[in-house]
Amino acid sequence: MSALETAPARPGPGQPRPWAFPHVEMRGLGDGLTLLAAPVHTLPLVSVLVVTAAGADTDAPGAEGLAALAARAMVEGTEQHDGASFALAAEQLGTAIDAGADWDGAYASFTALAPKAEAAMALLAEAVVAPAFPSREVERLKGERLADIAQTEKEPRGLAEEHFAAAAYRGGSRFARPLGGTRASVGTFDAAACRAQHAARWRRAGSTVIVVGNMTVDGAAAMVERALAGWRGAPAPRVPVDDARTTAGRRVLVVDRPGATQSELRVGHVAVPRTHPDYFPLVLGNAILGGLFNSRLNMNLRERNGFTYGAGSGFDWRRQAGPFVASAAVETAVTEPALREMLAELEAIRAAPVAPSELDLARQYLDGVFPLRYETTGAIADALAARVTFGLPEDWFATYRERVRAVTGEQVQAAMQAHLDPTAWQVVVVGDAATVVQVLERMAIGPVSVVPEQLP
Repeated sequence: MSALETAPARPGPGQPRPWAFPHVEMRGLGDGLTLLAAPVHTLPLVSVLVVTAAGADTDAPGAEGLAALAARAMVEGTEQHDGASFALAAEQLGTAIDAGADWDGAYASFTALAPKAEAAMALLAEAVVAPAFPSREVERLKGERLADIAQTEKEPRGLAEEHFAAAAYRGGSRFARPLGGTRASVGTFDAAACRAQHAARWRRAGSTVIVVGNMTVDGAAAMVERALAGWRGAPAPRVPVDDARTTAGRRVLVVDRPGATQSELRVGHVAVPRTHPDYFPLVLGNAILGGLFNSRLNMNLRERNGFTYGAGSGFDWRRQAGPFVASAAVETAVTEPALREMLAELEAIRAAPVAPSELDLARQYLDGVFPLRYETTGAIADALAARVTFGLPEDWFATYRERVRAVTGEQVQAAMQAHLDPTAWQVVVVGDAATVVQVLERMAIGPVSVVPEQLP
């Protein structure tokens, strides 16, 4: 008898330890500004995050990327400090002031030792209320973005992501263009455009300040009120983005990289918004399909067939409908069988209830890892920012684990059937067209078109 046969059975997972999300208090600070404060006294730190409705979804046609550029430029100099002295002031406080934008909002933030929080908050307020947008710094950031675009055009993964977004959404949608903008749009930006974007979108009313850490709620409110006393403005109207999926039906797009030894694969379509009632069944379903190392896609394409170093899938959760996409990078020679296996797994997750063992493993992982995500004040602040951005209920994080545990296999199957549509797959292959086009046509997934190796 071998040592393996006599070895004791591996113990199963234990019961999840009790855990509670920090208590959060909400206060109105006047003129439409909201405070969310979460006292956490385990470490002598305070994290502050200002959230406002100035995300990339507010970019006007032809100005894609302006929200992201303006947010980044806010910390490159203010009316009180030039860029160098602003950075030095933050460094002397042992912190860094950060600002940026995603699809659904914009933010400015810092984490500092509690005794330094008041001074850091005053510095953050300068960037929020009175950024200077120095022309030299704006031009530098523009140059960095244009360099990123040039690099993306030579990188298969970036090409696949941008072409997939352009294919998935209906033509003209903001979501079909990169969050950071295109070469054409970014090239038109200047300091004046950033100032106008800030003046229009960074308004007190409708914004939220999140304070997490070693500070009382009263102390947080007083600190924020002092720092942002001069911030004014009613929120600008928010026009919904066209988030409809393309009407083109199922199709295949090949981004030609002559001589490429690998094919970068994407399969998916526009799915649902973050607040959809099927959120939890979809999260569990995606964990089983492609969200974990031992998910079906990875076990099939990597472990069983050796086609790739890694395959996965995910929903991009947004206020409006974000995309679902499955992805892998494979050798050119196995493009056809790898894509067949991807499509088969996407169909299988819809065709039958998931096995109890798979569901239990996904539940245990999501349940067990959840508290680990919120071990720092910054992570808790980010979570509260998501609650604000997506309009989640106050008990969202307190009840997350029990709702994960409550999902059934039948609910997973029903959600995946409802929201993964094989008739609407947008398939993007970045690779050698001379090698893969004939193969893809033979697979009869849908009409095959070829575009050159450049961004859409």
